[in-house]
Amino acid sequence: MKIIVVGCGKVGSALTRQLSEEGHDVSVIDVNQQVVNEVSSSCDVIGVVGNGGSHAVQKEVGVEDADLMIAASDSDELNLLCCLIAKKAGNCSTIARVRSPIYNSEIGFIREELGLSLAVNPEYAAAIEASRLLKFPSAIKIEPFARGHIELLKFPVIEGSALNGRTLAEISGSARGDVLVCAVERGPNHDVTIPDGSFRLQTGDTISVVASGKNARSFVEKVGLKSRSVANCMIIGGGTICFYLAKILLESNIRVTIIDKDPRRCKMLSDELPEANVICGDAANQNVLLEEGIENCESFVSLTGMDEENIFLSLYARRASKKDVKLITKINRINYDDIIGDMNLGSILNPQHIVAEYIVRYVRAMENSIGSNVETLYNIIEGKAEALEFLIQAGSPVIGIPLSRLPLKKGVLVACIYRNHQVIIPNGQTMIEVDDRVIIVTKQIGFQDVRDILQDAHTVPGQR
Repeated sequence: MKIIVVGCGKVGSALTRQLSEEGHDVSVIDVNQQVVNEVSSSCDVIGVVGNGGSHAVQKEVGVEDADLMIAASDSDELNLLCCLIAKKAGNCSTIARVRSPIYNSEIGFIREELGLSLAVNPEYAAAIEASRLLKFPSAIKIEPFARGHIELLKFPVIEGSALNGRTLAEISGSARGDVLVCAVERGPNHDVTIPDGSFRLQTGDTISVVASGKNARSFVEKVGLKSRSVANCMIIGGGTICFYLAKILLESNIRVTIIDKDPRRCKMLSDELPEANVICGDAANQNVLLEEGIENCESFVSLTGMDEENIFLSLYARRASKKDVKLITKINRINYDDIIGDMNLGSILNPQHIVAEYIVRYVRAMENSIGSNVETLYNIIEGKAEALEFLIQAGSPVIGIPLSRLPLKKGVLVACIYRNHQVIIPNGQTMIEVDDRVIIVTKQIGFQDVRDILQDAHTVPGQR
């Protein structure tokens, strides 16, 4: 596909890199010569310096022949203008990053009137993910599938855990087949294994479990982890993510304390969120955190604009809290992943990763050949394993064949099926049917269609 990306900031650069790696013809536009040069050379894409809202600049990168325009600049208004021009000039699909809380409340109207294919809000998406984690604090990552009926949860195997030393067959037996451990990360390089029943867990592993929300919580309780929501939360940094997150938590009756050193921002938050405890102060000062009760907080979310500050704050919160505090740490720089993985920072919140997954999911769905759209996409670990949801339609080569007879590629697992309001953890005799939502876990990155899971879709055993 021919794709134009406007804006070479964190989100735009992450998208350009991933879409280019997946084989798309990507061009980028930005007003900054230096960032255009950096992105175009590192990702091997065409770069143009200019205003993406200019028809002439869009023509220079071939908007008339483009399949998709992604506007990811820092300006909501510019992003909307870029998409409007691209829609008129090239009649391509359009995706806009829209961040303002003002526009967020009107996003349905904006999408319809401007003909947007997708509108994404990194801060709101990050807040939604953080809120899910605070309501299920044992997990370090939660991804919903099948419109929320299935959840994929990631959590560590800690010392003394009931999971330590047990095989997956033993765990499955005690869980009565209601959950499936679909991936295990192990070792300093976070090597990913799609395990079988004989795989034995050990302290330090990170497991990904797929199940219905109810069964996931039951499983977590059985292995001795917390499944109830936190009662209170301390948020450091009063930016847009904080605003969205605090609003969601307050609506769920979770007590919220916000600390920010900008008096004007604190005034705005106090006015907009009167139920929150808003403190104007510097969270880098330990006395401020102690005075506001960090020792007794159940969750701590560091959302400042500096990765280093967020890391130090989370490390201090873990040491200072007398409770088993739930940590969420915002990290923006992708190249820190290998370093921070072993720092025990709790859940890592990366807004550009979240948005990149949204958009890559849409791009893959555009390319599907038989209607088995990629409905949901989740990177279990970047570049090593993915979980995808496919909606199965008539004509798919996977329909009506027992899974034990499907010639699946190596490193591919059919993890879960959602059918007629029922969550199915499949076995070898389970067959996929039309309208199923099928969750696939794979170490092969880039699947766009459910037939990609097969070794050869043309030699599948006879279908019913």
